[in-house]
Amino acid sequence: MANYFIKHVKLSSPFLLAPMAGITDVAFRSIARELGAGLTYTEMVSAKALVFGSEKTKQLLETASNEVPCAVQIFGHEPEIMAKACQLPELQKFDIIDINMGCPAPKIVQNGEGSALMKQIDLAEKIIKACVQATNKPITVKFRAGWSEETCSAVEFAKMCERAGASAITVHGRTREQFYSGKSNPEIIKACVQAVHIPVFANGDVFTAQDAYLLQEKTGAYGVMIARGAIGNPEIFSEVTHNVCPYTKLQLIEKHYSFLLHRLPERVVVPAMRVHLASYLKGYDGSSKLRAALMQETSWQNIHDALVAFFKDK
Repeated sequence: MANYFIKHVKLSSPFLLAPMAGITDVAFRSIARELGAGLTYTEMVSAKALVFGSEKTKQLLETASNEVPCAVQIFGHEPEIMAKACQLPELQKFDIIDINMGCPAPKIVQNGEGSALMKQIDLAEKIIKACVQATNKPITVKFRAGWSEETCSAVEFAKMCERAGASAITVHGRTREQFYSGKSNPEIIKACVQAVHIPVFANGDVFTAQDAYLLQEKTGAYGVMIARGAIGNPEIFSEVTHNVCPYTKLQLIEKHYSFLLHRLPERVVVPAMRVHLASYLKGYDGSSKLRAALMQETSWQNIHDALVAFFKDK
């Protein structure tokens, strides 16, 4: 496989695990890295909360020993706060700082953050410039096709990111108004690729290795960021890098749980794992009944026993 870089940071593959709130915990990222992800990101972290010393927010910054390189994704709408966050001691272990300018969640958008910044390109530029000036780490930006179908501003936004000093960008081919419905538009990503000289990573509707290859081929993107296609399916990184996953699905679940249980009490881990568990079991015959039962369970031992019994004949 060829060498891939974001500025001076070398990636082990061009297939990245997207930052996803409530999904990309440190255990899941560690598994994805082991299976071939070229870069992993923390869950989206509030720059303001970091600057004001939120201990709960700092917990999101834990990294695994095999996350090399690793990236943190921050969000906010105040250039000064974003710059201060980039200089915090807690962020110095990260190789790359990514700025979220694509999150469509109402509570983020209503605060003028995430994809709302696509409607305020001047402010977005100030934020990127402030972060670039605050650190020598590569600053990258993740954004969408635009706010709406009528305002697909991705190309203009991509040019602005490059002008402001971003080292790479990731473009999700949906607009904010689409959220995750409809189809991601590879043509918009392709236009961004052709408009800038920095690496562009394509994002949207990648659920199989073939999806990843086709998206990269259609867009000419430097690499591909995989989001929902990796939930419950970190094996996708083995597939896209042409490796065999050394774990069964049950072993992946056990690995994920045990990693978290070494760090957090069971009463915290079990609820946190529910969304993962539902995804890990998706697609198996008879899994819907098991998923429903496990969503009510509070004991890991009981969950494990049920999983062993379920996978015995699979």
